[in-house]
Amino acid sequence: MEKYTVNRDENGIVWFTINRQEKRNAIDYDVIEGFQQTIFEVEANQGDKALVITGSGDRAFCAGGDLSAFQNLRTKQQAYEMLSKMGEILYSIHTLSKPTVALINGICIGGGCELATACDFRIASQVSKIGFVQGTLGITTGWGGATMLLEKLPYAKAMEFLMTATVISAQQGLEVGFVHKIVDSNRLQEECLSFLIPIVSKETNVLRAYKMVANQKWGIPFKEKMFAEIEQCAILWETDEHHQAVDRFLKKS
Repeated sequence: MEKYTVNRDENGIVWFTINRQEKRNAIDYDVIEGFQQTIFEVEANQGDKALVITGSGDRAFCAGGDLSAFQNLRTKQQAYEMLSKMGEILYSIHTLSKPTVALINGICIGGGCELATACDFRIASQVSKIGFVQGTLGITTGWGGATMLLEKLPYAKAMEFLMTATVISAQQGLEVGFVHKIVDSNRLQEECLSFLIPIVSKETNVLRAYKMVANQKWGIPFKEKMFAEIEQCAILWETDEHHQAVDRFLKKS
């Protein structure tokens, strides 16, 4: 079974679905490659007007990085190699010249929250649970998520979200400004389509122009901040505290 699927509809919307329900749609190296290829294509194709990222099934959007795939990364350098790849992907999503949507259909934790933060809009089902839980594993956001979150939420709300590692409901996410819209769990794709139609009905060049204005905020200094954040996570990655936390998590799983 494919670990991800990419579908294009007649409206110019590209639907990227992580297809790893048994892993709560966690990201491994194959999914990383899928993201790289899809982002390149969406950026290049004039007919692609928007990118929607979601997870298969109705239980999870994305549980972050697949710790079983990354458990052999022990040193700072080994961790940084993987973390920086995802950092590049999230920066590319963040600065894509087309609108992006995280369609959150369930659990959205850890790196999944970072992935959602990179998108322009976050549409969530009523039953979604959201949390930057990295702190419970002895690390920090490793894909640049904190840098992006601090641009998108008020400072105190962002720091509380990050430092407490609390998992919140979709409604709480809406109240703090992380979630853009809550929709019926049984009509998730239809509601997302309804939201996007007024956007993708505009010419691609119009959408690109507005994203260009937004992306002026996310230039080299911003990217450098993201990768300084990623390096800090890599430093924490090689600590005994992190490795012990991962071992406990994998045994429990």
